Amino acid sequence: MKPINGAESLISTLVASGVDVAFTNPGTSEMHFVAALGRVEGMRAILCLFEGVVTGMADGYGRMKRAPAATLLHLGPGLAYGLANLHNARRAATPIVNIVGDHATYHAQYDAPLTSDVIGFARPVSSWVHMSMSAKTVAADGARAVQAARVAPGQIATLILPADTAWDEGSGAASALPVAAAATVSPRAVDEAAQLLRNGKRTAILLRGSVLEEASLETAGRIKAQSGARIMCDTIVPRLTRGAGVVEVERVPYFAEQIVDYFKDIEQLILVGAKPPVSFFAYPGKASWCLPEGCKVHYLAHVHEDGPGALDALADALRAPSEPVGRVDLRRPELPQGPLNAYTIGQVIGHFLPDNAIVVDEAATSARGTLKFTAAASRHDHMGLTGGSLGMGIPVASGAAVACPDRKVVCLQGDGGAMYTVQALWTQARENLDVTTVIFNNRAYGILRVELERVGAENPGPKSLSLLDLTNPELDWVSLGRGLGVESSRATTAEELADQFQSAMKGRGPRLIEAVM
Repeated sequence: MKPINGAESLISTLVASGVDVAFTNPGTSEMHFVAALGRVEGMRAILCLFEGVVTGMADGYGRMKRAPAATLLHLGPGLAYGLANLHNARRAATPIVNIVGDHATYHAQYDAPLTSDVIGFARPVSSWVHMSMSAKTVAADGARAVQAARVAPGQIATLILPADTAWDEGSGAASALPVAAAATVSPRAVDEAAQLLRNGKRTAILLRGSVLEEASLETAGRIKAQSGARIMCDTIVPRLTRGAGVVEVERVPYFAEQIVDYFKDIEQLILVGAKPPVSFFAYPGKASWCLPEGCKVHYLAHVHEDGPGALDALADALRAPSEPVGRVDLRRPELPQGPLNAYTIGQVIGHFLPDNAIVVDEAATSARGTLKFTAAASRHDHMGLTGGSLGMGIPVASGAAVACPDRKVVCLQGDGGAMYTVQALWTQARENLDVTTVIFNNRAYGILRVELERVGAENPGPKSLSLLDLTNPELDWVSLGRGLGVESSRATTAEELADQFQSAMKGRGPRLIEAVM
């Protein structure tokens, strides 16, 4: 048999382990991996024009697929460019396998210009980091990386691939390694939660992770029917199934004082894959810990444990009824008329949103309208900005479209955040991804205007305010979208937006609509 090199061994191992998509932005050190992609069957390679798009697409893919994609990044600086969206992915518990090229092992001693501490860049966003030191071990290292990425509920594994370990003769593909299932919760945790729900105190159950998908929400609705407990989720979650036919879950507010008021009457909080609620930022004179004094916190399921199984066991322990409460009836909003704002845009989107869509939300201050008017729209999955680092919307939507090509993807994107990773539009065009991007064009970093006031920064002058302003010159999103190969249009009224969004929902392929507010 013809010998194969380390890169071919690694790709064959990834494919054998179920990783069949690679989002790439390669450089010189990765050229043998690139060449191997052309020789090894089974791996789809998708080019992205910026590493933040690479990692954001891997995040969107992993959130929807519940399985990892690979990334291919160029040395330490390439990984560093992708860190922001890896931070978001880590907060979303998204499984990702990063392949990061590096100088050949014998070349590192010379401190060439691109030499860097790749492990140092990788460690803050990775649960598993390893540098291959021989082409003979690359395949086994790749199998271990996939295994690490699949650890419940999902992790980022980073494998560093020095150039000579890619071009030297390899050992052939390694077999896929077993993946441990999520840990089973203890009967004691279930029994204690059941006791809390029977004691008559005001109780909330805070959900995160896979328990926010439809089947577990049904179980949560049954528990609510039996106990009267409130069912909640965090302000921003990796993925939430919502809309018609789905049990509704309350969303915790964003601002600290709102969270404090929201929980003021709660005496007991049961956590399923979630953490206790805290303020997103510290504010002068406002609380960071947002639960009332004396509120009992009980962990029914930690993040690494089987949340759906825990809810099932709790429902059995309570002898919950077979039917849940809180299932949403379809109520499409009426179409508005006149100027565009967060609410009229939300009405249009809620009216035309198709069944089984995927909604990726980085609309920031403009999100309140779409959240309100899609709550009883057609059933859909909603994904948010889990780590707070701007620039996830367009690439996460693009990755979701790769993972679920039969589902319509709608990206709700603020204009400021869109400029971080606008290059993802080019990949949408190249791959013909079925994503409709709605740009909320308020010509400002709107959330920062709010935060400037909230943190108590007094008397900002014109120079300070100009740092939050996106005019002079104004961004022309139609030109930007078309320049990157995406059909683009501009809407200035609700009527125009309705025509354009309805057309996008009926068609296929990438579309961009600039909604001028």
